Amino acid sequence: MSARIFVINPGSSTTKVALYEGLAPVFAEEVAHDKGGLAAYGRVVEQLGLRRVAVQAAIEKHAAAFGANVDAVVGRGGLLRPIPGGIYAISKDMLEDLTAARYGEHACNLGAILAAEWAQAWGVPAFVVDPVVTDELRAVARVTGLPSVARRSVFHALSQRAAAREAATRAGVRYEEGKFLVAHLGGGISIGAHDRGRVVDVVNALDGEGPLSPERTGRLPLIPVLRMIEEGATTPAELRRTILSQGGLYAHLASTDFRQVEAWAEDIGHEKQPLAELLIRALAYNVAKELAGLAPALMEEDGGPVTAIVLTGGLARSSRLVQEITRRVVFLAPVAVVADAEEMRALAAGGIRALSVEGEVREYVGEGRGATAPCPGVKYD
Repeated sequence: MSARIFVINPGSSTTKVALYEGLAPVFAEEVAHDKGGLAAYGRVVEQLGLRRVAVQAAIEKHAAAFGANVDAVVGRGGLLRPIPGGIYAISKDMLEDLTAARYGEHACNLGAILAAEWAQAWGVPAFVVDPVVTDELRAVARVTGLPSVARRSVFHALSQRAAAREAATRAGVRYEEGKFLVAHLGGGISIGAHDRGRVVDVVNALDGEGPLSPERTGRLPLIPVLRMIEEGATTPAELRRTILSQGGLYAHLASTDFRQVEAWAEDIGHEKQPLAELLIRALAYNVAKELAGLAPALMEEDGGPVTAIVLTGGLARSSRLVQEITRRVVFLAPVAVVADAEEMRALAAGGIRALSVEGEVREYVGEGRGATAPCPGVKYD
């Protein structure tokens, strides 16, 4: 029988869980959380109880599916120290870094914590796959105009890699041999330059880079923002919250629902129609601009052609947005839309590789620490 993998994926406003047998889903559930309710928590780790209830409810709802054993639990990887992509056993160091939010606050931090809890209860190993801090940047990509500030790699690594692999298959090449510009289009938007299996530069939405998105401001001109702080219009803490979760479409239209924004844009005579129309065009324009801006990253070592531009994530299901982006970037390379490059399936695939491929699992050790202590339920060689 194929390996049975239980997957937990906490997002900014949802908790997704699924049980896979091989790569076939036995069940999948997505619980939406009220954005206002989540904002009431001071720190992400304080949401653990809420998220735990959501996972338990899904398990109880599908109790019959758990007649056979679960072989591993896989959680979405969170904000850890910079590490290469791959599969990591959940360790004590990892859990400590995520609980303390040592490298930043985001709901994805809860993925490994929740996975470890259920893995311990079931006596099975627990892993994360291609965490968002996957860091394979070239040295030239880290440099900024301030010696004390270096660019860092934080992006939708799991989604981007899965989509790029699918685009490579369609193009008849191996992912490790192709060059791809990949845009994950969701509540947050990240863009990566994938050069023969290595993500050599990224547009890091969590550091305020990139285009506006449904809930993030994207790149802002710095001097006017500094003036806002100086004049008391906002505080650094308020501004950080706005940049990461209350900007973009939400700031303009009080909605992060792109389907609603599209409906407004199409409703001639609606009071929000002109602004909604402009924002859709602006979002597409800025995504295209960032994709084109990363093209030089794929020319750093040789001048070979870009294999494909890849659009993935929930917003890639919008035919209008895809068309708006495509017409602006198709001069660079063919555009591949991989709207269904499921993060959940990619997590399950990672769990299967962890169990079946010798040497596939890496060990996470916190910065400045000694050997990683085992997490309950995780076996170490």
